[in-house]
Amino acid sequence: MKDLLTILVGSSLVSNVVLSQFLGLCPFLGVSKKTETAAGMGISVIFVITLASAVSGVIYKYVLQALNITYLQTIVFILVIAALVQFVEMFLKKFIPSLYQSLGVYLPLITTNCAVLGIALVNVQKKYDIVTGIVNGFATSVGFTIAILILAGIREKMEYNDIPESFKGMPIVLVTAGLMAIAFCGFSGLL
Repeated sequence: MKDLLTILVGSSLVSNVVLSQFLGLCPFLGVSKKTETAAGMGISVIFVITLASAVSGVIYKYVLQALNITYLQTIVFILVIAALVQFVEMFLKKFIPSLYQSLGVYLPLITTNCAVLGIALVNVQKKYDIVTGIVNGFATSVGFTIAILILAGIREKMEYNDIPESFKGMPIVLVTAGLMAIAFCGFSGLL
């Protein structure tokens, strides 16, 4: 139990996937203009990474290892992630069309989000069992959601600030993300 708690804190805050490992930067920067959209993206990423961790863990243990074809893990994991993203896309399009419209092109980009594939590969690399891999995937995606929500909140507040012309747009967003990464370094003392 203590190990799972350590993984929860470590993966979500200390080794934040966006601010410490620099994975998943495309949706982090692209979908963080509004908190509502960022929350939708965060929930979608939580669903996809957690489920991808579970499915890829089961497939790795009971298919790839059993058949001694673990060298196919990257291709299999990409297929699993693509299928899960398609499921999320169909679900949002049918039941939450406004969120589907606001996420736009970034929703299918979850498929190529290196954070999703990265966590599936990290679970194998660290030899996590299926439950530990699911906890790691969930904690990592929660860390992604925390980071994107904080950035979205800051960006909404910055709309009303007087920012120098040369910093307007993406430069101030990158400076803000860098300052957030420095702030998250403070969590390294937790473990």
